[in-house]
Amino acid sequence: MKAMSLILVVLFSLFSVAQATAQDISAGETIYQANCRNCHGPTAKGMASFPKLTGNSADYIVDLLEKYRAGETVGPNTPLMAPLAKDLSDEDIANLAAYITTTFN
Repeated sequence: MKAMSLILVVLFSLFSVAQATAQDISAGETIYQANCRNCHGPTAKGMASFPKLTGNSADYIVDLLEKYRAGETVGPNTPLMAPLAKDLSDEDIANLAAYITTTFN
């Protein structure tokens, strides 16, 4: 009986983690489609002077978005990126990174 209870707890935990990840990716997709797609493209491969996001790690994307949000100059597109990133929460940034790396890499 204890073994069955433990198995159910483990399965429920795994299911909850999977659902949270799916929700995070979905939230990231919403942000990407509303804010990022116009410049980085529908498949994050970049357009014109806007760099591709594909092939980057989640940590790299998080780091750049945090720098933009903090107002640091990252490159020539900082004046365009900083206003978009300034209102992103840590959760928003993590969701965006999860969406980009799982969908386009």
